[in-house]
Amino acid sequence: MRLRLTILWLWKLIDPIFYLFSRLHYIREENREKSVFRVRVTKYKGQNLILSDGTRICKNDLLLKIHLHNVRLLNEYVKIKNDLNRARLIYKLVLTSMPSLAYYLKVHPEECHIKGIIGITTINKGVKPLGFECFAPTNLFYKKVKKIGQLPIFLLSSSSLRDFKKNRLNYLFMSKEKLYDRYFQKYASK
Repeated sequence: MRLRLTILWLWKLIDPIFYLFSRLHYIREENREKSVFRVRVTKYKGQNLILSDGTRICKNDLLLKIHLHNVRLLNEYVKIKNDLNRARLIYKLVLTSMPSLAYYLKVHPEECHIKGIIGITTINKGVKPLGFECFAPTNLFYKKVKKIGQLPIFLLSSSSLRDFKKNRLNYLFMSKEKLYDRYFQKYASK
């Protein structure tokens, strides 16, 4: 536990530097707190795909890439021992941040060119009820590099390295229209 807290403390020191160079932007909640998302506009480089609502995502389409603010998440649940309670906390924090994400995209200067949102994660449970669709990346090198990049997060948040090997890397997609349908009204009614 002490080692995890020390690593987390170091990560908190490094995170602002990472933020400066990552081109990420914070999304602010209605109450002025930061949401669990940091985002940036990106060009999609994967294979063409069609989402369940018919939205076609093609190479070089603009998407809003979402990143979980892992230091914040880890700091909030590092002392929670039960993995189920940790998962519930992440789910709740993501769910409450989704309306702000919808609002951020709605007022974004490039909103009319952005087709949806994308994320990449090894979290495979609980994303579908949030409205995300999962697709596995096809580039093996990309999958290995991304999975290695997620190893420190996993080591700080889980008790077993064995579980890391089981988790598959997935793209998470949601079309702009689906995001608005599910979450924009919730932002407006706050």
